[in-house]
Amino acid sequence: MGDMVNSSVDFYPKNQRRELNHAGGFGCTLAELRSLMELRGAEALQKVQETYSDVNGLCRRLKTSPTEGLSDNAADLEKRRQIYGQNFIPPKKPKTFLQLVWEALQDVTLIILEIAAIISLGLSFYAPPSEESENCGNVQAGGEDDGEAEAGWIEGAAILLSVICVVLVTAFNDWSKEKQFRGLQSRIEQEQKFTVIRNGQQVQIPVAELVVGDIAQIKYGDLLPADGVLIQGNDLKIDESSLTGESDHVRKSVEKDPMLLSGTHVMEGSGRMVITAVGVNSQTGIIFTLLGAGGEEEEKKDKKAKKQDGAVAMEMQPLKSAEGGEMEEREKKKASVPKKEKSVLQGKLTKLAVQIGKAGLVMSAITVIILVLYFVIETFVIDGKTWLAECTPVYVQYFVKFFIIGVTVLVVAVPEGLPLAVTISLAYSVKKMMKDNNLVRHLDACETMGNATAICSDKTGTLTTNRMTVVQSHLGDTYYKEIPDPSNLTSKTLDLLVHAIAVNSAYTTKILPPEKEGGLPRQVGNKTECALLAFVLDLRRDYQPVREQIPEEKLYKVYTFNSVRKSMSTVICMPDGGYRLFSKGASEIILKKCTNILNSNGELRAFRPRDRDEMIKKVIEPMACDGLRTICVAYRDFSAGKEPDWDNENDIVIDLTCIAVVGIEDPVRPEVPEAIRKCQRAGITVRMVTGDNINTARAIAAKCGIIQPGEDFLCLEGKEFNRRIRNEKGEIEQERLDKIWPKLRVLARSSPTDKHTLVKGIIDSTIGEQRQVVAVTGDGTNDGPALKKADVGFAMGLAGTDVAKEASDIILTDDNFSSIVKAVMWGRNVYDSISKFLQFQLTVNVVAVIVAFTGACITQDSPLKAVQMLWVNLIMDTFASLALATEPPTEALLLRKPYGRNKPLISRTMMKNILGHAVYQLIIIFTLLFVGEVFFDIDSGRNAPLHSPPSEHYTIIFNTFVMMQLFNEINARKIHGERNVFDGIFGNPIFCSIVLGTFGIQIVIVQFGGKPFSCSPLNAQQWLWCLFVGFGELVWGQVIATIPTSHLKCLKEAGHGPGKDEITDEELAEDEEEIDHAERELRRGQILWFRGLNRIQTQIRVVKAFRSSLYEGLEKPDTKTSIHNFMTTPEFLINDYIHNIPLIDDTDVEESEGPPRRRFRASPPPSPNKNNNAIDSGIYLSTDVSKTPTSLSSPVSPLHSMETSL
Repeated sequence: MGDMVNSSVDFYPKNQRRELNHAGGFGCTLAELRSLMELRGAEALQKVQETYSDVNGLCRRLKTSPTEGLSDNAADLEKRRQIYGQNFIPPKKPKTFLQLVWEALQDVTLIILEIAAIISLGLSFYAPPSEESENCGNVQAGGEDDGEAEAGWIEGAAILLSVICVVLVTAFNDWSKEKQFRGLQSRIEQEQKFTVIRNGQQVQIPVAELVVGDIAQIKYGDLLPADGVLIQGNDLKIDESSLTGESDHVRKSVEKDPMLLSGTHVMEGSGRMVITAVGVNSQTGIIFTLLGAGGEEEEKKDKKAKKQDGAVAMEMQPLKSAEGGEMEEREKKKASVPKKEKSVLQGKLTKLAVQIGKAGLVMSAITVIILVLYFVIETFVIDGKTWLAECTPVYVQYFVKFFIIGVTVLVVAVPEGLPLAVTISLAYSVKKMMKDNNLVRHLDACETMGNATAICSDKTGTLTTNRMTVVQSHLGDTYYKEIPDPSNLTSKTLDLLVHAIAVNSAYTTKILPPEKEGGLPRQVGNKTECALLAFVLDLRRDYQPVREQIPEEKLYKVYTFNSVRKSMSTVICMPDGGYRLFSKGASEIILKKCTNILNSNGELRAFRPRDRDEMIKKVIEPMACDGLRTICVAYRDFSAGKEPDWDNENDIVIDLTCIAVVGIEDPVRPEVPEAIRKCQRAGITVRMVTGDNINTARAIAAKCGIIQPGEDFLCLEGKEFNRRIRNEKGEIEQERLDKIWPKLRVLARSSPTDKHTLVKGIIDSTIGEQRQVVAVTGDGTNDGPALKKADVGFAMGLAGTDVAKEASDIILTDDNFSSIVKAVMWGRNVYDSISKFLQFQLTVNVVAVIVAFTGACITQDSPLKAVQMLWVNLIMDTFASLALATEPPTEALLLRKPYGRNKPLISRTMMKNILGHAVYQLIIIFTLLFVGEVFFDIDSGRNAPLHSPPSEHYTIIFNTFVMMQLFNEINARKIHGERNVFDGIFGNPIFCSIVLGTFGIQIVIVQFGGKPFSCSPLNAQQWLWCLFVGFGELVWGQVIATIPTSHLKCLKEAGHGPGKDEITDEELAEDEEEIDHAERELRRGQILWFRGLNRIQTQIRVVKAFRSSLYEGLEKPDTKTSIHNFMTTPEFLINDYIHNIPLIDDTDVEESEGPPRRRFRASPPPSPNKNNNAIDSGIYLSTDVSKTPTSLSSPVSPLHSMETSL
């Protein structure tokens, strides 16, 4: 502990250390609070009682009030920051520019070039004695004067210079990407706010401004930003897996375990805590300080470990990712947690790059071998010379020249611009998407979104405005179609209703006066509760006096809302010593528990099942068919005397008396129907997954246009859905799911598990020619598993809980469905940009490699010199990726179907373009090479000796080559065979400036490049010819566009995604035996990705050439299985949900009390759903958790056990 304290002290300036030792006027020192926070459970309670007598004593020592909070006195807050620190964890230092330069230099091809250049430089300074040199072959024949001979060093220097250029460009790109990423990070951090009490008022302040002594309000779904001690809590359960790794939820209460730790998630309930440690002194901060200090050593270790074995290096990662939590951590998490799999596009690109790289390697090797053999045979066999010692340097110079030619072929062949293009394209899109209200947290999500084939959307807040109002009600035996007149209601009914609503809702929920005159009142807190409070105000009553009379501290017991209960209940003490329970929740659930109802005089009347059915038919269904959400409000009195067992909820929340049923309207957002129409036109199926009643859901889906009259579709309830997809044993069967999901449009009354099951089922499905790519929207903590499982998870920026945001890939800053359509547009644009770049890049690759190869074999010298090749490479890679990756998206992108996962990157049309243009360019270049000197009436540049001056002949070839690339870059703007390649070209200033800029630099290189670029100046006529031939590319493009692709069956597509199962089940089985079962829980996902990494490492030589700047600062490349994602992230082990989610609503099983319900009969659903005409056969569903299969090699999925043992 001692060193930890020291490490925290180091963060403060020297003069503050003295203050740290005494408490600076407060009753607790920093060290005292830190040691307190390290205790758990009973010992923590004991320590609090011994030291401070109770939590209020602790508050007094910290000079804060449990109810009023801190005063907004700036001096006091500043003093607290000085003594106890700020709530900020210093982020890891970003890589400096020099580090990035050093990393860029690690590129294999560049290293080879550097070595070659240095050897070439060294040898150029060695001049053999002149009289012997004629014995060494045709070294310096030709009219070369001494000045030219001196210039031998230029080529080596030029290569070095161009290498430096490439390195600087790469490093600069990485640096700006890192900077952008940090900007994004800090924006996310600034946006994260937390509710605290200051001056008795609830205010939301940025997390970084929290200080020790603040009283924070915590609620379901929060991610705790600091350590604290609970002052008051209702039914609080915390997921501490991010700190402890234990996935069970921990109950917190003032009496048993009041310690709350930063970085943990509130899974249920609400409460207030006093903050005792922030920033580097909080539990998460301590871990981070240790990580930060150990960071440098660890990196060194990492490097060693990586050399020894990839798996070891990866073993170190989970340490970093083990603490979930604060925003500062996200950055580290990004680098260390395998998020999802490698994205579809990255998978395809890596594969393509490796293939091209291998081909390039083979070509360059053959080139070198042929050149060397040719030279050796010609010199020593045909000319019959002998190898003289003094000639050695000369021969070595030749060999070096051949080697350099070989390397240049390789440099041109390896598309190292690919990762750059992807990065630029993604970074550009992400920046622009911010303007469209999409905050992208994982870069690859942006591109995956373009492939999306299905969107599973929440209803509330995404499709609807999330501004709820009560429009219909059933009170005192009367059904009111609008707000009733209070004079028609008895005062008893009205009083009960007002109390039931005011007390039994979170006290943080309020209706505030409108911000602008004449605006709508502001709703703060849970929107459903706001609707009920507004209903009280509409009945001309006020809820505030009731809350003042019964403050939150006086509530006896609260059963907070969660996704399993679907209701909330509060118990208060009555003056006569009895208790009264208020309950509210989904009407069908609460009505099943009601045995009485208030009649028109406010007296109790028996409420039998017969009455309930009538109520459902006459009140609830008509409300639901109007698209209203129905909520029932009820109460129950307990007489004084024996206190009931409050923990046994099933005996408490029964025998209720129904006060009212209200219908709450949540209007559809005006822009949603149009957005959904766009999605459907773009080939994306929108499905609605909601907790609402089936009729409400169907009515809203029809308003949104998710279901159209006359279509063949399914609307199911969660219960019916489960019945149809599970077999007799209660296990989910993919075949059954496959029968349902294609037609399913609405899933109502669904639990979080249902949502996860549906998403997983669609993703794993193999029916249809394309594998589905699924996007999911969610805002609640319960959506976490589904968001994590989906290919792209969207969280709501305004209404979303921290847990949902943590699990998501993109945050919708305006919670609006139409922003998702924008994301689809940008995603498709990324995909197209990369295809455009590929189409351009591969044409250049094919031509340059063939020219260098054949040229070298026929004339012993590449027509394109090393430096020229590097310049072409720069045009191709860096500039073209900038130009083509920044094309803005158009609405036209939404008119085609999604590509899906298996579609190759290079379509037939693109293949036709690549080969067509390559043929044109090769014909031109070879014509110039062999008959160019005749045509232009100049000296031939073929078979020139070693240090001869640059010839006009080869300059024309180089210039024509570059001109053709420039014009072909314009052709590459269209990849679907469109005719008008200039369409929208002025909408992209970057493209225009790059093409013109390249042209300008090319003129300078040719006219003034001289020896370093092996260029000799050309005259106007020669320039015009070069331009004319280049312009021919555009004409030729039109010719190619005329040839119908359908006739070219012989063309292959390229760049398919990684195969379905590159990791076979047998391998999995072997793996499992190597690792004992206890560890398996932790490392299920990691094993696979070590395996993936080891596999990738075997190809690393080639991939290094393509050193993906993309993985840096993003995700490490993950396993290559394209089907499964291994969900072992601590926050959501789905198994947590199993224990408490009966597959059938608890309320259906009133008969079977007694032992824990393990198996039960599925009663035929009483759903009034007209579309479900399945036969109601009673199937046994079992939620037996104990039988998790241990062997993982099952035929359906490698990791069956975790995901289907539900």
